[in-house]
Amino acid sequence: MIAIGIYLAAITAANLTLLWFGPAASIFNAFILIGLDLTLRDKLHDQWEGRHLWLKMFVLICGGSVITIALNLDALPIALASAAAFLLAGLGDAFVYSKLMDEEFIVRSNGSNMVGAAIDSVVFPTLAFGIFMPEIILAQFAAKVCGGGLWSFLLKGRYKH
Repeated sequence: MIAIGIYLAAITAANLTLLWFGPAASIFNAFILIGLDLTLRDKLHDQWEGRHLWLKMFVLICGGSVITIALNLDALPIALASAAAFLLAGLGDAFVYSKLMDEEFIVRSNGSNMVGAAIDSVVFPTLAFGIFMPEIILAQFAAKVCGGGLWSFLLKGRYKH
């Protein structure tokens, strides 16, 4: 339950800081907040062990968007872009994570986070800001992979799988 709260707080904070500070905040968000969310998604994958995993992820991702909108109606475009990007990234992340279940957590998490980070890094800024920004996409991808790597190391002891 704590992981869900942290996940929702992080995605909401990421959405609102982008609304307030624009694309300049995206690298910080990618490293700290989205890296954390990608890794927490892996934690929840292990905890939920396939029991309505896809439905729970969908509700979780949409919940973060609803909270963002509730806190600031001007955040609607950011929240919708975030929901779309995280839904697609979550699907890619979950698919790769499930294929790596025989590996130790660090390998599973970082392997799947690379896929999730790639999808999220292309989809989110393109939808949120309405233009394709390769420099932001590449920087976000690198920050998400590095941030996810740091979070997976910090959180690995919390995983039972």
